[in-house]
Amino acid sequence: MTAAPDTLADLPADAVAELPVEAVAEAPAETPRKPGAMRFKRKYTTVRLTPDQASRQGQVATSAFRRFGERDKAMAFLNDHDDALGGRPLDLAIASAEGLQSVEAAMLARTA
Repeated sequence: MTAAPDTLADLPADAVAELPVEAVAEAPAETPRKPGAMRFKRKYTTVRLTPDQASRQGQVATSAFRRFGERDKAMAFLNDHDDALGGRPLDLAIASAEGLQSVEAAMLARTA
């Protein structure tokens, strides 16, 4: 007793010729797969921070939490547009060291 073939490619050519046209037409087409190709590759769709930018982001967030004492107040300060600074404090602090200093000074002025 022989096992049934898995695909049409496993059948002898003369056996495929004897199959009804519908059976051959409905057979799923095999797609060749490259082993391991793009299996676990992540695609980042967001802008990634440089190490300096990430460091400044961490510094300003830590300072805000310490100065304001409450999470909600710190988050509101960092994420809301500030007219005196001319932008969103978190963005300004991430952009440059000077921006970080100006945001730190603004936090000190508000909490003193």
